[in-house]
Amino acid sequence: MAAGDAEAAQQQIDEIAALSSIYGEDWCVVDEDEKIYCIKINDCLDQPKWTLCLQVTLPPGYPTTEPPIYQLNAPWLRGQDYTELANSLEEIYVQNLGESILYLWVEKIREVLIEKAQSSDSEPNLKKTSEEVEDDGDDFFLDCQPIQEDSIKMLHYISPESQEVDEELPSIHHGNPITDRRSTFQAHLAPVVTPRQVKRVLEKLYENKKITSATHNIYAYRIYCEDKQTFLQDCEDDGETAAGGRLLHLMQILNVHNVLVVVSRWYGGILLGPDRFKHINNCARNVLVEHNYVPSVEESSKQAGKSKKIRKDNKKRPEH
Repeated sequence: MAAGDAEAAQQQIDEIAALSSIYGEDWCVVDEDEKIYCIKINDCLDQPKWTLCLQVTLPPGYPTTEPPIYQLNAPWLRGQDYTELANSLEEIYVQNLGESILYLWVEKIREVLIEKAQSSDSEPNLKKTSEEVEDDGDDFFLDCQPIQEDSIKMLHYISPESQEVDEELPSIHHGNPITDRRSTFQAHLAPVVTPRQVKRVLEKLYENKKITSATHNIYAYRIYCEDKQTFLQDCEDDGETAAGGRLLHLMQILNVHNVLVVVSRWYGGILLGPDRFKHINNCARNVLVEHNYVPSVEESSKQAGKSKKIRKDNKKRPEH
């Protein structure tokens, strides 16, 4: 396997783990070997009216050099609605060349469904002609675009300059633990704006004997440097292979910054397999939601709907 393909394969693994954590039961593995996945998306009403199933196939070069192949499945989706939504997804791909985009696609589709639910009292038209049924089954392929150099830089969290400044210790928050087959996972979070603060938080956490005794203390952080418009970010597996990279990937997908997340795992003697990564990501996402770094699915949907309503009201206002 070429180095580029190996990098893409690892990015796919990280993205799938993050999406599975974010969407839970709405995420479905259709064919693991062929890298085919499906996610159910709705308008977030108590009794959803507008729903859609996004099916994606990840080629070997995604996300670095190839786009995902996707299929939009909904009995009401056809004609102009299909074309407009497909164009929106392709625009997102072009604007994020070389990056993981499935989360952006899902949230764009959800935004469209919420807008439809709020702009119409009628139910979706589920009747289709035989020609429309045939057309809606097509897979969409995106043209490959030249990949631009990623502006995000990975670097270690301590520099000689930062060590000279004794900065204030940020507040540290602890999430609710998750226990599965005698293994326990718990996330810890702290707001950070410098690498020195990351070091101070880690030192403070390791003063706790329980945290120090954990089998693994996996962490990742992202700090946005406004003057350079780049991210300082790094991660640590602490013996749990690839766990730090997956945690960092989750934070990238959720677009959080100026925060450090540490997940402690106390091994209980029973191997959990891939479930351990799910628990690590779930712990991290839960603590990020709890401390308002990430809106919950319900809050995100309400905000999207509210912004749509405001834009619609503004259009209705007469000029003075």
